[in-house]
Formats: sequence, structure tokens, C-alpha cells
Amino acid sequence: MPTNTQMESCVADERDSLVFWSPNLQHRKPASKVQIIDVFSLQVVTGYIRDPQGRLLLQSQPSVAAGRSWSLAKAAQLMRNDARPNRWVALHFNKHAWGLFWAGGGLQHCRALLAERISTEEASSAIVPVTPEALLRLVLDLQTDAPDAAGMAFDPIPKGKAAIPCNGTVNPWRLMAWTSFAWLAILGLTVAGFLAVLERQDRKLELLLQRINPAAQLR
Repeated sequence: MPTNTQMESCVADERDSLVFWSPNLQHRKPASKVQIIDVFSLQVVTGYIRDPQGRLLLQSQPSVAAGRSWSLAKAAQLMRNDARPNRWVALHFNKHAWGLFWAGGGLQHCRALLAERISTEEASSAIVPVTPEALLRLVLDLQTDAPDAAGMAFDPIPKGKAAIPCNGTVNPWRLMAWTSFAWLAILGLTVAGFLAVLERQDRKLELLLQRINPAAQLR
């Protein structure tokens, strides 16, 4: 289970936007690929539109496969200019970052950080509990293809036009990969909870020993 120090080292504020990086990344670049995650509704950004007043609104779906990937520079711009800027995290497009974010407590950590920036009413209006079932729905929705890492450039959508996701067919190997990831996520959540209980028990035992040792020395 990652420690608080390890978790905090993955989180950074880039251009007034929260980013969750891979823990073993040496160089963090503006061109790094990320996905934009709504940590309260557990949805992944697929595009954006503008409302009649011209405000930018990020569009999202409860599906990792449907989400687009962006350069960090573009993602930070979109997150900063969105009408609801304090609900998004740019998740580094990396297997280590994904594992730590979805199954290692990174999602909960980022949710807690962003909850401090918004009102309680806004946070609770569309909050989805982080459960194995919710993560399964998020990662196993394969109605659309996963993001294409080769062509990440995204042209702005004209005002009033809806974001259009990329459609495609389901690859059986991809289905196996996503299924494996889902079970790993469930296992990670279970193990994380178990280790948290053990850590609390260790702290209680350590406090108990600290109280016993001085008494033994006085005898």
C-alpha cells in the first residue's frame, strides 16, 4: 500500500490544474499524454462544448474506453477554462499511474484535495461512491474504442456542437485486458483496506508497548 509521502509525490499542481503522475516518472513534460477524470462522478472526458453564453463545458462518460487522451498542456487549458474547474484530475497515461490512481487510493486522495476547493453542495450533488462495482462499470464499458495514442490532437468543436466520441469494434484481446484490469482494481481495493486495518493495529500495538516498557523498567 502506498504511503502518504508516495501518494503526495504523484500529485502536482500544473498550471492551476491537478495532475496525477506515475510515481517512477523522471521527467514531467507538457507533452505527456493524460486523460481528464471527473473524480466526483467517476467519468472520463470525451470532448467539450460551449454553452449559449460561450462558456466551455467538458463532456464526459462513465467509461475509460470512451475517454480521449490529451497532451498535458491542452488538458490543463481545458480544465482551467471549464465552468467547473475544481472537479477534474489529469491522469497520466501510464500503467503505473493508472494502477495507483484506480486501485491504490489515488482517486480518493485527489477527491479529498478537490473537495476542499468547492462547496459541500457542489461536491455531493453528483458524487459516486468509490466501490468495486463502480470501477467495474467504469472500466468494462467497451462500447467505444480506447483512446488512440497515435493521434491525440483535438480540434476545437464549434460553438453549440456536441462532442462526438470515436466509435469502433470490440477487440477480444482488449476485452481480456480490461477484464484483468478490473479484477486487479478490485483486488487492489481489497488489499488496500486490509493493509489499512493492519497499519492501525500496528500503531495500537506500538502505543501499548510504549506504555508497558516504562512500567517494566521501574520494577
